[in-house]
Amino acid sequence: MTDTTRYDVLVVGELNVDLILNQLESFPEIGKEKLARQMTLTLGSSSAIFAANIRAMGARTAFVGMIGKDAFGQLVLQSLQEKGVDTRYIVQSDAHHTGATIVLNFDNDRAMVTYPGAMEAMTVNDLNMAMLREARHLHFSSYFLQPGMQSGLQQLLQSAKDAGLTTSLDVQWDPAEKWNFDYATILPLVDVFLPNEAEAQHLTGKDKPTEAALYLAQFGHWIVVKQGIRGAIAVRGREVVHHPGYPNETVVDAIGAGDSFNAGFVFQFIQGKPVRECLAFANLMGALNTTAAGGTGAFQSPQQIAALAKEKFGQNISLDSGE
Repeated sequence: MTDTTRYDVLVVGELNVDLILNQLESFPEIGKEKLARQMTLTLGSSSAIFAANIRAMGARTAFVGMIGKDAFGQLVLQSLQEKGVDTRYIVQSDAHHTGATIVLNFDNDRAMVTYPGAMEAMTVNDLNMAMLREARHLHFSSYFLQPGMQSGLQQLLQSAKDAGLTTSLDVQWDPAEKWNFDYATILPLVDVFLPNEAEAQHLTGKDKPTEAALYLAQFGHWIVVKQGIRGAIAVRGREVVHHPGYPNETVVDAIGAGDSFNAGFVFQFIQGKPVRECLAFANLMGALNTTAAGGTGAFQSPQQIAALAKEKFGQNISLDSGE
């Protein structure tokens, strides 16, 4: 990708580390101790996984978020920098610790506990809006984990649109399960809305993913609903496009698969690709994610991603960063 701006994608979102425990004997029980036979400490957060992986695909990427001045914060910064993500706009707080998520994987299911820390504290007043002039696209993720950003999200998105950026948004799961999200106000400012099917159904009260997407499309532009191994649908107006997924018979874990899907979709979208191509590529990136531990393990470089797509799924892709 080539452009006069500094960044193809500017990501605003939460930051934390993931402590992942695999090969559990069983899920924990109150009053009992269980063993895990594998542990990984790695970069976490949906927003950071998105940023790292879209950068690995070749998009020039910067991150905006808040961390504490602690060891986990240094791990976050180092991990993003090693991935080639620009971290100059990340705020380091004296008052808050860096967030952390404990992930327990058992068979094909998982449980997570998150300490929010600094990710709850950031507000739109912490952001340098001049950064928008340096980017082509703004991605915001994890609305429900960032209460400090909720009242300022409309301002952020409107500022991005005024600066000529395209925008994308993934609200992610609501831990409180209240689903208070003013989509009638926010979605007109979002070019690509990226919930999974459960989130879309909870947001709208609709029983089926397509019904939920069609309802949301009244307020927005492209509504893209992730459906796991069944693929995804994209809806605009009354137009519905579906593309099947790429099943992986040897899943390592599914952490960040949805974020990798998002990265794949946005990577193609900002290049002006047709929505069906965006969906196909996004589904493939989500599947690639499951071939390695953690959200970023399968994404190292454009060349490595292309080789893995061919090896694991028989798909020929070409990724050119244009740098």
